[in-house]
Amino acid sequence: MSDEASAAAIEIGIRMHRKTISFTACLLAGALVASPAVVAAQDTATPAAAQAHPALWPVVKSGLALDPATERKITALLRAMSLEEKIGQMIQADLSTIRPDDLRRYPLGSILAGGSTPPLDAPDRSPAGPWVATARAFRAVAMERRPGHQPIPLMFGIDAVHGNNNVVGATLFPHNIALGAAHDPDLVRRIGEATARETAAADIDWAFGPTLAVPQNDRWGRTFEGYSERAEIVRAYAGAMVEGLQGKPGADNRIQTGHVAASVKHFLGDGGTTDGADQGNTQVPESELIAIHNAGYPNAIRAGAMTVMASFNSWNGQKMHGNRSLLTDVLKGRMGFTGFIVGDWNGHAQVPGCSNVDCPASFNAGLDMAMAPDGWKGLFDNTLREVRSGQIPMARVDDAVRRILRVKFRLGLFDPARPLAGQDGVLGSPAHRALAREAVRKSLVLLKNDGVLPVRANARVLVAGPAADDIGLQSGGWTLSWQGEGNTNADFPNAQSIYAGIAQAVQAGGGTAMLSRDGTFTQKPDVAIVVFGETPYAEGVGDVKTLEFQAGDKQALALLKRLRAAGVPTVSVFLSGRPLWVNPELNQSDAFVAAWLPGSEGGGIADVLVGTAQGAPRSDFHGRLSFSWPRTAGQFTLNQGKPGYDPLFPLGYGLSYAHGGKVGALDEAPGLDAGAANTTLFLSRAMAPAPFKLDLAPGLDARKVDSATTQEGALRLAWKAGQEGALRVRGAPLNWMRELNAQMVLQLTYRVEQAPQAPVTLELAAHGSAAGVPLNGVLAPADGQWHTLRVPLSCFAARGLDMSKVDEVLGLASTGPFAIALAEARLSGDPTGAVCPKD
Repeated sequence: MSDEASAAAIEIGIRMHRKTISFTACLLAGALVASPAVVAAQDTATPAAAQAHPALWPVVKSGLALDPATERKITALLRAMSLEEKIGQMIQADLSTIRPDDLRRYPLGSILAGGSTPPLDAPDRSPAGPWVATARAFRAVAMERRPGHQPIPLMFGIDAVHGNNNVVGATLFPHNIALGAAHDPDLVRRIGEATARETAAADIDWAFGPTLAVPQNDRWGRTFEGYSERAEIVRAYAGAMVEGLQGKPGADNRIQTGHVAASVKHFLGDGGTTDGADQGNTQVPESELIAIHNAGYPNAIRAGAMTVMASFNSWNGQKMHGNRSLLTDVLKGRMGFTGFIVGDWNGHAQVPGCSNVDCPASFNAGLDMAMAPDGWKGLFDNTLREVRSGQIPMARVDDAVRRILRVKFRLGLFDPARPLAGQDGVLGSPAHRALAREAVRKSLVLLKNDGVLPVRANARVLVAGPAADDIGLQSGGWTLSWQGEGNTNADFPNAQSIYAGIAQAVQAGGGTAMLSRDGTFTQKPDVAIVVFGETPYAEGVGDVKTLEFQAGDKQALALLKRLRAAGVPTVSVFLSGRPLWVNPELNQSDAFVAAWLPGSEGGGIADVLVGTAQGAPRSDFHGRLSFSWPRTAGQFTLNQGKPGYDPLFPLGYGLSYAHGGKVGALDEAPGLDAGAANTTLFLSRAMAPAPFKLDLAPGLDARKVDSATTQEGALRLAWKAGQEGALRVRGAPLNWMRELNAQMVLQLTYRVEQAPQAPVTLELAAHGSAAGVPLNGVLAPADGQWHTLRVPLSCFAARGLDMSKVDEVLGLASTGPFAIALAEARLSGDPTGAVCPKD
């Protein structure tokens, strides 16, 4: 049965189910005296549109079956634990805010390393050694034998979403959007196994994945974390990845055999929010929630998924972290989930009436472990008080802790043996890299080929474009940092760039490969391979307003046009985390390959693009689109089977050498005004990109100068002695509450040209009220070099700024003499070196 047919059947069932409830209630009104009060309480807590009906959901038998012997151990341990120890098990802290000694006062059950959090006392980008040392330091305190303490191992979680991507030297697999194009569940299972081994090698025992979202709006910044817009593909992959990470259902001592706990996420509806807004509201009927967004969870539970992560989003107005009908009645009840539910980063704080440090409603709704990265102390103290007062029932606490202990026993954490931890040769092993390279080959989708592919191995090949020799760009977000920013090739010792892979293949066949980022050349090449695409991003930052690639700043298109004008046949290798409108770039390309975000093994692209010296393929294209490709920049919700479906390339499309096809000239009108697309870039190329406006104080000297990378790419500002004035960039009010919670920063790329003699203030403003931080003492000296300054948004919020209505996104005020050049100002998710200057 199709998704649409299933949805229709379920919707009929809902209408019948609601009538049955009403009829039964009339018959039994006299017998069930307590029922009206219970129903009234539920109606008050949850809007009717967000009240799930468990009988309509699938019945599932969990692969994490209850083991009587283990349950008896848990019962005995529960009896011996103090209330403080039980509450501790229900709270998870981020490494950036906790030290091992803290566990003696706050006996927490888990720690995590957020996307940009390094191991203890180590650099932001660290190999396995510091991670192992960190895990052992926390485990030693948790397992101490001391009076009044029950030794219980911690769970250490990390976002290992395309390999163990926080650890230097790990194999980086293609992101999920690429794996969806491979249509190969067994490949996904094997990637799960390799990811688990590399995670265990860093002494981490819990991977926050796989993502089982079914993205329905490609503007969403996490689209690349989904396997497909189509529920069937997600359904086929869910159990395979869980089995790869955890091992066969029913197995015990998994950590000793190179497996880790999975965390299927995000329950539920994260891929269906209105307008693709991250953490937004999924406004769909229950039938659609079941048929589309729940598609992967039954198979994940059957595979024995140990944890499920609750989602930030709402369903019909009710935050998932507070929806008891879904977390408890559906997931734990109807669908038989026997593991535990963990929250997302301060997700509990978004439940009405809650904060980072206080949320009984979320625990009562069914959350078993709150991810409280920075508010864990307050959450511990408040939750303890609420249990003692009866606001959170003791039975709810015991259920949550039982579930957490069950996972810890079945994972093997009570056994101190960690055979893979710190073992050489696991991270970035040849076998894992070969697997990642296979995944790259299988995920490439050929959109166009006018006969230029495959490239002859003995050809003179120009490799151009900003991403040609950049492993960070080809790997995307969630790569050594949350947003994947700030990486260099030196950060990837076990990796190969796309250029390096092409050069290796061409040179082996007797040809030559020339690297030229801007596409210039002295000797005309036989063919050019141009690698370009999106810059890395993750949640929040990745949300866009248009699907037009490089709206208003067509640098890649200009490069392609120059090559075409020079008569050079051109192959475009497009890196992206979603399908984008690229009609102009397609028109200027003789061949066009959707390479998604391939990860560390750039050689996998050369395996398919570069043939033999005679021009025969060495490997054919196998990838087929798992997301529909847009005909216009405004086709945000382009999903097969939905009304108005009119893609440029439909779901399942993909050419090959064996089965070619022609793509004619395409319409280059985007069909959407790109003016409102930008919400994160405030100053670039000496101007404020639309829709923002630049305002300079009268008399302030402003002129264009060269930046580190671009001619006239920076704006130089000079204040004369005694002159007051400011640069201000303004726009329509923006709600930055989500960005504040995500710990994002205001980032400046600058060069001081004359040191200030008076205060310099960096400002944001909201409806006429400004908040500023002093920059004196944090600005670099006038050394002629370009520098990066990052100031957390929390610095402005702490000074009283209303972060929900920011309309001045950049202000720089001073009194002369002072001169500074600004190359860029933007929001960033990279907190590396961030400072919050003191007044």
